[in-house]
Amino acid sequence: MKIGIIGLGDMGKMFARIWSAKSFEVYGCDLPENREKLTEELADTNIRILDDGVAISRLCDFIIYAVEAEKIEQVVKAFGPSTKFGAIVSGQTSVKSPEIEAFNKYLPSDTQIVGSHALYGPNVNPEGQTIVVFNHRATPEAFQEAIEVYQALGSVIEVLESHAEHDKMMADIQVVTHIGFESIGTAFMHRKVFPWENGELNHGMDNIKLLLTLRIFSYKHHVYSGLAMLNPFAKTDVRKYAKAENELFGMMITENKNKLRSRVLKARDKVFKDKKSILMLDDTFMNEYSLNNKFIHKPNSHLSLLSMVCTWSDLNTNPYKNLVCQTPPFKLRVGLSEYLFLNDDLLEESLNAALYDKSILEDDLAFHTAVHEWANIVEIGDKKSYEKHFEATKHFLSPRLEEGRAKSNELIERLNQLNK
Repeated sequence: MKIGIIGLGDMGKMFARIWSAKSFEVYGCDLPENREKLTEELADTNIRILDDGVAISRLCDFIIYAVEAEKIEQVVKAFGPSTKFGAIVSGQTSVKSPEIEAFNKYLPSDTQIVGSHALYGPNVNPEGQTIVVFNHRATPEAFQEAIEVYQALGSVIEVLESHAEHDKMMADIQVVTHIGFESIGTAFMHRKVFPWENGELNHGMDNIKLLLTLRIFSYKHHVYSGLAMLNPFAKTDVRKYAKAENELFGMMITENKNKLRSRVLKARDKVFKDKKSILMLDDTFMNEYSLNNKFIHKPNSHLSLLSMVCTWSDLNTNPYKNLVCQTPPFKLRVGLSEYLFLNDDLLEESLNAALYDKSILEDDLAFHTAVHEWANIVEIGDKKSYEKHFEATKHFLSPRLEEGRAKSNELIERLNQLNK
């Protein structure tokens, strides 16, 4: 089988290297100005760089579009009509609705279309990570062939029914999760406080949240803006998160204990009602990521997690069902949420801190402001503001982004080992 990859960015190159090492015949292309650099970079492999997507489409039996979601239509329009008769075509955009629309519009009717999405980034070992696939327009034989190609990456394959099911899950798994962590980073930027220098944030929960925040800002803004702007379910879900956070913050600053407890406990009982297995993250794991060895910590409202669980409740979302499409940040967010909500003492401590500990109010106010900044940007679909806001926060956090990504990779690998 000849595999062709249109788009040799970070993900495309990672796929190409692995498939080539597994003895597939791999071809790739990118923008003309990148050809010389890619040829040099991949000189130690058997990957062949072709002129453009037309050359890839005419030659290859399995073609994958590894391009940005915002550019998928123009790229498929340019190269899709040249697709080899009966070839399998797939894509790696994180939002499937625009991709499938482009495939339907520009690919020949004999093309076998298999949707796919690797739920990990290029700096994560694909071994044991998840790739979701769905059969949009392919014979059973072609669909199975596509699954086997993706299995060669060493990833776990999960099958969904359609692109709509994928995008609905992703609005929660990716967009709302990212907004939550982006808001944490932006809150620190607003307060001009470096999280790694704040000795009060020493609980394992705090440290894990900070590592995931640094991880997200270590990547490129378009990875996240495309997800937020193009997913048809994203605006509704992000607004739900902002609404839940606003309600909780209002109860906190007015010290409305009964209303806050009722809201949070009702969400806990709804979201975690079927939780029977052991916790994803236990005290031993948390202590590994605590910044002290005595598990002593300053109480924290954990407003970001309270808001997330209340949002799941409001959306009638089962986060455990969505783990079928898990990304590492989402999996850890579910783990952090259940660790907080299923520990009565810790949850009570957090609620009391939210209501009465004025020393953390500045942090919560900054987070509250950041949530609504991000929600408004997503709601009006302002890509330029998204980029500016992301880059400003990234610049502030830049002294620790590389280290944060490395340590978050270790964290993810540690979690994978723990859950094997």
